[in-house]
Amino acid sequence: MVVRLDLNISLDGVAKPADPSPENPMGEDWGRLVAAYIATRTFRERVLHDPTGAGTTGVDDRYASAYFDEVGAEIMGAGMFGLHAFPDDPDWRGWWGDEPPFRVPVLVLTHRERAPIEFENGTRFEFLAASPEDALARARRLAGDADIRIGGGLGVARAFLAADLVDRLHVGIAPIVLGRGGRLWDDLRRLDEGRTVTSEVAESGVVHVTIAR
Repeated sequence: MVVRLDLNISLDGVAKPADPSPENPMGEDWGRLVAAYIATRTFRERVLHDPTGAGTTGVDDRYASAYFDEVGAEIMGAGMFGLHAFPDDPDWRGWWGDEPPFRVPVLVLTHRERAPIEFENGTRFEFLAASPEDALARARRLAGDADIRIGGGLGVARAFLAADLVDRLHVGIAPIVLGRGGRLWDDLRRLDEGRTVTSEVAESGVVHVTIAR
């Protein structure tokens, strides 16, 4: 079992673009940040449910496929689920549609009490108020021998990194400078020390860096 975290960041370390709005809840530069990822065949098949086989199939697609492989449970924040969009609507099932791409139990960290939500494809959202350590203990019970993915958003990712709970961090560094927004690395010093660091450049120009125990 490996605790994994995958993020897309800019050259200046921004993982959460500035200026979110109802039209662009992830920020106005989100599309630029994840352009190479959403162009992959894996993303189109798994998230957009595109059966045509369209999409890129190079290095970016290999990392996109690995993102979904061998995961037994996921942990994410309320924002990644989309809870802030309709916080008081008990019927709101998140912004991932009727076929969320996870297909495993997903723990959503929030102080709002909500009943679990189950989907036919195996995705089950469970809502809980918990520390990173307690959430990880719960995820281990759900995942069995499979990996646990820390899905984000940025606050959740930084909390798990600060607590030294992540075994393998992968960042896809897009060749863009955003200049403002939420940065991944601030105050997370020496994450690379005592770990194996590898890098690979994709056809898109994205640099894939992996830091692993």
